[in-house]
Amino acid sequence: MDALREYRRKRDPSRTDEPMPRKATRAREKVRNAFVVQEHHASSLHWDFRLERDGVLVSWAVPKGLPADPKANVLAVHVEDHPLDYAGFEGTIPEGQYGAGEVSIWDRGDYELQKWTDREVKVVLHGERVEGRFVLFQTRGKNWMMHRMDAPARADWRPLPERLTPMLATLGTLPKDEDEWAFEMKWDGVRALMRVDGGRITLTSRNDKDMTASYPELRGLGEQLGATQALLDGEIVAFDERGRPDFGRLQQRMHVASAATAKRLAAGTPVVFLAFDLLHLDGRPLLDVPYSQRRELLAGLHLDGRAWQTPPAFTGTGAEAVRASQEHGLEGVVAKRTGSRYLPGRRSGDWVKVKNIRTQEVVIGGWRPGKGRRGGTIGSLLLGVPGADGLRYVGQVGTGFTDSMLAELQTRLGRLARKTSPFRPEIPRADARDAHWVTPKLVGEVVFGEWTGSGRLRHPSWRGLRPDKGADQVVPES
Repeated sequence: MDALREYRRKRDPSRTDEPMPRKATRAREKVRNAFVVQEHHASSLHWDFRLERDGVLVSWAVPKGLPADPKANVLAVHVEDHPLDYAGFEGTIPEGQYGAGEVSIWDRGDYELQKWTDREVKVVLHGERVEGRFVLFQTRGKNWMMHRMDAPARADWRPLPERLTPMLATLGTLPKDEDEWAFEMKWDGVRALMRVDGGRITLTSRNDKDMTASYPELRGLGEQLGATQALLDGEIVAFDERGRPDFGRLQQRMHVASAATAKRLAAGTPVVFLAFDLLHLDGRPLLDVPYSQRRELLAGLHLDGRAWQTPPAFTGTGAEAVRASQEHGLEGVVAKRTGSRYLPGRRSGDWVKVKNIRTQEVVIGGWRPGKGRRGGTIGSLLLGVPGADGLRYVGQVGTGFTDSMLAELQTRLGRLARKTSPFRPEIPRADARDAHWVTPKLVGEVVFGEWTGSGRLRHPSWRGLRPDKGADQVVPES
């Protein structure tokens, strides 16, 4: 029987440099046989796991790479046998050929065989990167599962967290002991945690909503990191023609759940993920590692793609950082204590935001009908901030809206209609006239001049909804 018949059938030797022997190598009696793992950037990133057996390389495609955690199994798809020479193959498989893409050797070595049947294979791998006992077992047809039987290779190894709540900054002024601080630009975007595992990314918002489908152009970051496991903290930003953050543009991308729509919008309104912190790396939790060391490890990942970057942290004076942010039309700076830990879900004085413009997150508690050109739609929104007694009224906003924003708000608020005011204490009678009340779930953001003595927003202007934040996360910031 020709073990390589299917391998040759799928390939054109005149178009690919892959090994193309006429027949399999005659098997030899060995105590240990070779194995190789090849990282394969094809239409979908995967790792090809190959074991020398009976003169060929018996092969599986493993989409998420070899498992490091004995508590987690990974899919391994059994594919055609490959020639032994393939163990040394690296290079480009041309477009139009089976498996087109880049192939590189990720690990290699030899293995001890413990069991081999048609449905189960147990081996002990001795590689340059991988060491330990693994089992592959068939589940259905070509689908197998791969399981690590030994404990993790490092005693201090910890699994990548499934979820984490981002650390938050307090509003303040520039610190005086500047030698102990670094300064980052404050980007006008959406906060996001990016989990990278097996070359795949998962994006979650500050209130733990999955945003992965909304930003397909960011998937390439996972492919760049390959087998590197990481948890990144950063900001998703849309830039205008001048290279400045444009929150209005980002609004177009924030509510999209359809993969087809997200792909279309990504072409016309692309975003960039700006990574500013690293919380977990290849089995090592970094929450207790000082900020300065986390930034060094982040820089070592070399995240520099078309849709992802690592913006610098400045260690000069805070005044210089603020001037730079003003010159580039940015929201402000965030000062971070270089020796600080990462405190999930905490608003800490180790991170201080210094704003160039005053913004405030608000909860919508109602709306008033428009007049004139705005007749038949929303004239103004009634806004609040959670307080000790309930939703505290902070004023109304009637400017800054586009027609599309008003249409979306009308639809969303219509679903939240209620008969009574959600504000405590009650709002002034003049502001409540003709009001339509809503359950206070939607969060938005306004830019404004200042707070009045009575706790109202002076001259607020609407910026947009913040679906990445829950009503209970809103606090007075400015």
